[in-house]
Amino acid sequence: MLLRLFKGTGPGVILLIIITLAVVWIGTFLSVPAGVVPADPANQMPLYGLLLRVIGDNPYPGVIFSFSMAAVMSLIITHFNTTIFFINERTYLPALIYILFGGILPQYQLLNPVLPASFFLMMALMKVMSCYRKQGLAYSFFDAGLLIGTGSLFYADLIWYGLLLLIGIAILRTFNIGEIIISLLGLITPYIITFGLYYVMGKDIIALLSLVISNLFDKPETYVFSRMAIVSLAFACIIMIVSLIYLSMLMSTKKIQSRKTFFLLMWVFLISLGIYFALPSATAGIIWLISIPASYFMTHYFVFVKKKLVPEIFFSVFFILVLLIQIKMWFPH
Repeated sequence: MLLRLFKGTGPGVILLIIITLAVVWIGTFLSVPAGVVPADPANQMPLYGLLLRVIGDNPYPGVIFSFSMAAVMSLIITHFNTTIFFINERTYLPALIYILFGGILPQYQLLNPVLPASFFLMMALMKVMSCYRKQGLAYSFFDAGLLIGTGSLFYADLIWYGLLLLIGIAILRTFNIGEIIISLLGLITPYIITFGLYYVMGKDIIALLSLVISNLFDKPETYVFSRMAIVSLAFACIIMIVSLIYLSMLMSTKKIQSRKTFFLLMWVFLISLGIYFALPSATAGIIWLISIPASYFMTHYFVFVKKKLVPEIFFSVFFILVLLIQIKMWFPH
């Protein structure tokens, strides 16, 4: 069945994942209307506004950029497990599951601020985990803060993931006020630089502050979920619940570094849910952030569960649901 096919690690599996990526995105490439009005750069966070100006009014370069970011993220997600080996299995399933999550809401395959922000979050997670058993002051926490702060200049709500810096210190290190200070310094440094540049260039600093506050707390246009998207997300939630229960049952058998990595990913998941349900500024595009920990949790379940029939059914149905969403895009009428 499908799961058994994708659980391998040979060149054929890589080819299948590339084909899946193309299938999940081809509908967006084919259906982007020429009259799509891009977001106003003036109302976006500074780096995302700059990206909008560079790409221009044509929506296709934006889709190409988003597609490239999704492909790069798939590689990084696989590399993260390969480096730390916290799933304890060489597998490309995290990349595939991440790609499938990206196909649930095709509208967010258009240029959006969450995708580039997700890249910075992923790199920050890798920096945080690099501090495990590091002697002396772990300056990688400054780098992680810098990455999250920079990513929030694309998508403002990423700044709330700065909590991961404190959580990472609590999970990985003994209490060290110096590491807390350098983490927070890293987090605010991109803003110090941005406000400094605005001041030097003679731009309105108050307007920039209002822009940041607006992106953090104002409610954007409401996203209308399709019926297929609701069904797919509901089914993904069922798999996630089962995966988390299964992971919790096996957590005590994991090596220390693996446990700490999963704990950090659980916090990413919880913060993501908290942002989406508590903040009016959060958009459905946060699925690009939620799908990072979800990809690892679901992979762990699919790889290690002993009863093979249920995970085969879960994976196959999820795969087919995402495929049906793409088919509906190809044949909208």
